[in-house]
Parts: sequence; structure tokens; C-alpha cells
Amino acid sequence: MNRINMAVDKFHDEYACSQAILTEYGALYGMEQDTALKLASGFAGGMRMGKTCGAVTGAYMVLGLAFGGHNCSKMDGRQRVYAATSEFTENFIETHGTVKCSDLLGCDISTPEGIQAVHEQNLIQTVCPKFVKTAAELLERLIEKR
Repeated sequence: MNRINMAVDKFHDEYACSQAILTEYGALYGMEQDTALKLASGFAGGMRMGKTCGAVTGAYMVLGLAFGGHNCSKMDGRQRVYAATSEFTENFIETHGTVKCSDLLGCDISTPEGIQAVHEQNLIQTVCPKFVKTAAELLERLIEKR
């Protein structure tokens, strides 16, 4: 089974979207599963505020691992990460129109009413897997180009 399917399967196994991406792809760069799970745990649901989609923020973390230079504490060491993050974001927006979780879901998950709508409409199971899949597909393309 390929990494794209594995990331989606992890999401279906109740990993958060950010965790599904970082655990699957972080391993390529030596990140331990437990560390990836903990690190990504607060990013799901747009940091629980409907902001940037957790699958996207998980991918940004992977892009840091993949493209961060040895001197990434300096601006020039982050340039490749910035370029990859920009390309990823542009492609995700081209596919889904936005990276904002509440816009992707069509409801504001930072409110009780929004959370209720997410559950009533079963959005986590029916809509979110496609965002995890897109994030994984875009990561695959960027990693291959490396």
C-alpha cells in the first residue's frame, strides 16, 4: 500500500488529519511515530479554531523535514522550505479553493454550533479524507522533485 493510502487509512483509524500526514511522512526523515503523533496533535481542525487545515499544517511540518537545510536557523537555510510550502499551498488552493478548515467544511468549528453541524453532517468521515489525500498527493510530488 502506498503512503497516500496509508495516510488516509490512518485518518480513518481516528488519527487527526495532521497526525495522519506527519506520522506517515515524518518516518521518511527519521521522526518516530510517537513524536509525530504528539507534535501534530494540536493542529487538527485548524488548531481547533477552523484556521489552516490540519492536513495542510501536517504537510508543512513534513516540508520542513524534507527541505530544511542544515542552516535553517538562518533565512537562507529556509528558502527551499518556503518555496516548497508556497508551491504546496498554491496547489492545495487550486484543488480545494482554500486552506482554511472552516471554509473547507462549510461551518465554523470554533463554535458549538459548528461542531454540531460537523457531526450531524458526518463531515469528518465524508469530506476530510479528501483533504488528507490531496495533502499526501502533493507531498509525494514535492518529495519526488527534491
